Amino acid sequence: MTPGTGRPAPDHEVLVIGAGFSGIGTAIGLRRAGIDDFAVLEQRDDLGGSWHANRYPGIAVDISAFSYSFASDPFPSWSRLFPPGQELKAYADHCVDKYGLRPHLRFDAEVVRAAYDEEDHLWRVSLRDGTSLSARFVICASGWLTRPKRPAIPGLDRFRGEVVHTAEWDPELKLDGRRVAVIGTGASGVQVVPEIAPRVERLHVFQRTPIWLLPKPDVAVPGAVRRLFAAAPWTQRTVRLLTDAVTELSFVLAMVHYRRFPYLVKAGEAASRFYLRRQVRGDRELMRKLTPEYRVGCKRPSLAKGYWRAFTRDNVDLVTEPIEEITEKGIRTADGEEHTFDVLILATGFHVLDNLPPFPTHGRGGRDLREFWATERFQTYEGTSIKGYPNLWFIVGPYSFTGGSWFGMIDYQVTHALRVIGEARRRRATEAAVRAEKHDASFRRTLRRQRNTVFLDPSCRNSNTYYLDEHGDAPAVRPASTYEAARRARRFDLDDYRYER
Repeated sequence: MTPGTGRPAPDHEVLVIGAGFSGIGTAIGLRRAGIDDFAVLEQRDDLGGSWHANRYPGIAVDISAFSYSFASDPFPSWSRLFPPGQELKAYADHCVDKYGLRPHLRFDAEVVRAAYDEEDHLWRVSLRDGTSLSARFVICASGWLTRPKRPAIPGLDRFRGEVVHTAEWDPELKLDGRRVAVIGTGASGVQVVPEIAPRVERLHVFQRTPIWLLPKPDVAVPGAVRRLFAAAPWTQRTVRLLTDAVTELSFVLAMVHYRRFPYLVKAGEAASRFYLRRQVRGDRELMRKLTPEYRVGCKRPSLAKGYWRAFTRDNVDLVTEPIEEITEKGIRTADGEEHTFDVLILATGFHVLDNLPPFPTHGRGGRDLREFWATERFQTYEGTSIKGYPNLWFIVGPYSFTGGSWFGMIDYQVTHALRVIGEARRRRATEAAVRAEKHDASFRRTLRRQRNTVFLDPSCRNSNTYYLDEHGDAPAVRPASTYEAARRARRFDLDDYRYER
């Protein structure tokens, strides 16, 4: 029983859902806050999230690793400025071991439903294996990249060759000397194409929408520098300040404050076009096909190393005709041509906004959160909590990611949730619920600021971007800098929540 309430005690005070970096950062925060009664549920068989699941050729981080890490836990062993995926997985293991989190991890524990018990002020969480757990508080750290998106193309199941999604890569798949097709030109396509192009006999890349790219300054980190970082961590933190500033200026200032600084977006487009000219060297038709017709930022821009140049190879073809159907031997495009190949790689990304939350979540009155967001638009208080869903926070939810460092977002979201949990503990409260009027005011402020972003530029409507939803909103990005979001997480009025026992 919970002392002083006469109500049943939960299995855990806090349940964290997801053991990627969002879940690891949350668990670290709980340990630092002196909260030890928690469990981290992970649907896969190991920790690391995307960096455990994604193992396709060329996978690497696409912002500097000095920013793609916890500010309080710099990792001196990065081999490169943009290290490969296995180093990110090693960093995840390092953080878990450093803070002694393994006893709190529970693998193969896929959440299939979460429901709030209004009488007992508990979340009841059902797992795929038929078991269930209860918790006073739930922090959903499941991330965005959990449900691979397969294209809705007729005939996909008819293809007689091998089909693999980049997020479900088969390490036994042989590509050398074979005819290969790639569907998709987003972040994973940009990485996998130049990696496999020299190995395959023929490569067809099917492009629906081109992508804005800038060169990736991927250099090795000298051993002497790594030793310096290990001996004097403040030197690495200094480098992080610089890489954070570059990321904030290049994305947040340009994209979030587009109406005030439109020339920054135009400068980014000019730089990208210059890079394209250098990569394809005079092939005007290829340049035309690879040049987007939307503003940089409508879709997530990327840094690349050799992607555009891969299309100048004799064995690589860029196909921009719409796909009509997939046949037994390959792909037939709208012009009637059939492209034949042995292996089909789906670099088609993930369900993002349409996978939030990743399992049915029922709050007060049994209302399903997906239904709430579908009918009343994606909305949150400060990017993390929702009216009508007490004791619940999202690390990655609508209007949470500022577009800067992913780890900066994790840090400020964890700060927000733990401040409220700490206040509930101080008041001996069993329920913390954001006040509806504060939630609505936060949402109105977000919508006002969203008007200044590049995402509402008319050119974005035809860019096939996951940033925009069916309502014309851009809930994938919080219209604020990471610094502002972190400051608000530290200073918001704790009485914006209602506490009850």
